[in-house]
Amino acid sequence: MAKQNTQTKDTIRPFGMRDKIAYAAGDFGCNMSFVLSGTFFTLFYTQYMKINSLAFAGILILLKIWDAINDPLLGAFIDNDRRHYKLGKFRTYIKYGSIGLLIAAACCFLPFPQAPQVIKVILCLVGYICWDAFYTIVNVPYGSMVNLITAKSGERAELSAWRSFGANCANVPINMILPLVLYNEDRQLMGERLIVVALVLGIIGFIAFRFMVNNTVERVQIDYESKDKPKFNYFTSIKNFASNRPALGATLIPVANFLGSFGAATAITVMFQSYFKNTAVSGISTVLNVVPTLVFLPLIGKIVSKMGKKEAAWRGLILSIIASGLILVIPMPANNTGVAIYFGLIFLSGIGSCIATVTTFAMMADAIDYNEWKHGVREEGTTYALHSFFRKLAQGIGPSLGLVLMVAVGYNETLGANQPWDVACKMRYLVGACYLGSAILQFIAVKFVYNLDRHTLDQMERELGRVIDNDSLIGEDFED
Repeated sequence: MAKQNTQTKDTIRPFGMRDKIAYAAGDFGCNMSFVLSGTFFTLFYTQYMKINSLAFAGILILLKIWDAINDPLLGAFIDNDRRHYKLGKFRTYIKYGSIGLLIAAACCFLPFPQAPQVIKVILCLVGYICWDAFYTIVNVPYGSMVNLITAKSGERAELSAWRSFGANCANVPINMILPLVLYNEDRQLMGERLIVVALVLGIIGFIAFRFMVNNTVERVQIDYESKDKPKFNYFTSIKNFASNRPALGATLIPVANFLGSFGAATAITVMFQSYFKNTAVSGISTVLNVVPTLVFLPLIGKIVSKMGKKEAAWRGLILSIIASGLILVIPMPANNTGVAIYFGLIFLSGIGSCIATVTTFAMMADAIDYNEWKHGVREEGTTYALHSFFRKLAQGIGPSLGLVLMVAVGYNETLGANQPWDVACKMRYLVGACYLGSAILQFIAVKFVYNLDRHTLDQMERELGRVIDNDSLIGEDFED
């Protein structure tokens, strides 16, 4: 059972800006590694290492099967670890896991394009499996920590927003700079540079993790050794997650987001390579999609207080649906005017989806409390690991599905930036379709699946013995 820290105010500092900045640094560190695992990982093994696109799509699915085994088991292991650590178990796992993450990320980009195909596939599988294991060791405890830093719903929403801020502080400059570093004058990927980039980003991420570990405080104390605590059962934990409707809703939001954004990612790169013929500005597309998150960061507390997480999120997603749909129907010439139109619509789509993105982790923190409230078992590690598993499953299915669709409309990875004109034209429609489908699925997840309302959240926190922050609770009627 969790309870508010009973230490005096003289022995533990109150929640404040130091916690927010430190927690943001954690996701900054995660994304220093994660940013390369999507589009650049795919392009490295298809355009540079010359693995067939359909074969690579199958490899991604196999890797996500590994995730199905890896994430929940590691989460369960962390939940079942009842040893006492000076830093607390979550920060201890992050401290040491970040070392392995640095090394494993570089191992994903060992440049041997002349090696036999079977060796390339082995390098891909082994590198990713090692990276994924260490990423889970770091990311699952990091995501679970929000429940221990504070028990207040409003402060959790702030941490969720600052987490998104930290992620974007990594994503924005990286996506702006990497296209300038990794493509030559012919818009072809210089894959041999990725191992150096991975090492540099890994070192920066390692420093960020150290800062986070040293500047966060766990104010909510968990009695992990309680004699009354039910014996841990892995399959019961999965069953509890499946019956935890708030957790399912909070998980479906990023799943839908990743299916669309990761599905479109490689097509976006090829669109800028072959349709707009301008890879130098391709990173701006990602930046414009996340900049609204930075803009809304100072306002998230007021928005949640006035409208509620759920209401604000689904209303914003209506704008995202409209903007994404316009990518499919508005004329977009293959010149700077077309680039400007595309950037404008992506920016509008980002404005519409940013509230859902920013509040997802706060929704998940409340869902973890919901599991304890309903089932009497506190399972931060397992619950967040299952959440993380479905997120990463979407991150694997998204690019795999995207590659399959690209090949279906004529894409040939061996041509790199020199795709036929009709194929280049089809890329922009594929991008619009991916974003539109993603926005619709996110809307369904927020509006019809996630069901924690103000009254239920208030009741839950009171019965769990938490401090309630009524100004920031969710404001909709509970749905059974």
